[in-house]
Amino acid sequence: MDRSRNEFGMTVAERHPYTGLRSAFTMAEILLSLTIIGVVAAITLPSLTGNINERTWNTQRKALYARFSQAMALMPALNGYGTFVAATGSASAVDNCAETFVTSGLSKVLKINNICDSEHLADCGIPTKFTNLAGSQIGSFPKNIGEMNSLFTSRGIDGTINPQKDIDTKAAAFETQNGESIAVYYNPSCESDMQEVNNVFVQTKMCANFVYDLNGNKGPNTVGKDIGFISVLYSSDPIVVSPLPLTSDVSNIGTSTNTSTLCKTQDAESRAPNRDELSAMFFNKKFLGIERGLYWSTAVKSSSNNMWHQSFDTGRRYVGAPGSAAFLRCVKRN
Repeated sequence: MDRSRNEFGMTVAERHPYTGLRSAFTMAEILLSLTIIGVVAAITLPSLTGNINERTWNTQRKALYARFSQAMALMPALNGYGTFVAATGSASAVDNCAETFVTSGLSKVLKINNICDSEHLADCGIPTKFTNLAGSQIGSFPKNIGEMNSLFTSRGIDGTINPQKDIDTKAAAFETQNGESIAVYYNPSCESDMQEVNNVFVQTKMCANFVYDLNGNKGPNTVGKDIGFISVLYSSDPIVVSPLPLTSDVSNIGTSTNTSTLCKTQDAESRAPNRDELSAMFFNKKFLGIERGLYWSTAVKSSSNNMWHQSFDTGRRYVGAPGSAAFLRCVKRN
């Protein structure tokens, strides 16, 4: 058999029997194929890129949380750093608490590249504007605790004066060797966990609140993506939490106490926050876009099976009876 011919007796060089031309794609066919490829790429590429970014951010968040948890465990103390003189408008006012906390405390247990004061947060990569979890664009990161959450320094809607002293300290910021930018909000007079069983203001329990941007001032500068927070509660035996809240409340909670099941119906990987995670969410209400309301946490392990609640109106932590009406914002594990 002549190997130069195929099974039909045709050679490679033979012309097409109908057109007299060799078989080939026309220009129109090539352009059509390229158009289809372009459309498919335009549809799938953003989703593919988004998935890659999400996996990268998740990995970075977990690594950052692990480093901060280890660093807090090595800190000899969490309160008492710096000097704060509550003299608003006075030239003699002193506030170097957050900076001193970073330079004299945190830098001893965490690798830090650069430190910035509240007027130069952008020099440490803090974005000049960001989008909160509710989708609202915010002009800039808060420069002090009062801007972060006014309920640290003002009356709640029930008229109660929050029992805070020397709390409205200025922010500071630093950059890590891994490229994260961290804004620091620090309470030099934070208190320990007294295992309260009645109502208590959680403002007094916050020692430090870190709001991070995983890639500095690069985009998307959005809470829940490259921006998140790590909160440290209690001056002794500190608890470090970094919840990743979902973008909306559970809509069908009613008065049910089965918060874990409700969260699973909203997102299979989510759960109800514990009481300290819920307090951290209250500290960062500006970044979440939650203005007010009473929110559920997980159940208290007690004979009455009461539930911990957190007020976003006053900062009070409640022990509520099962069946009481409240909102539920589920979180993912960092």
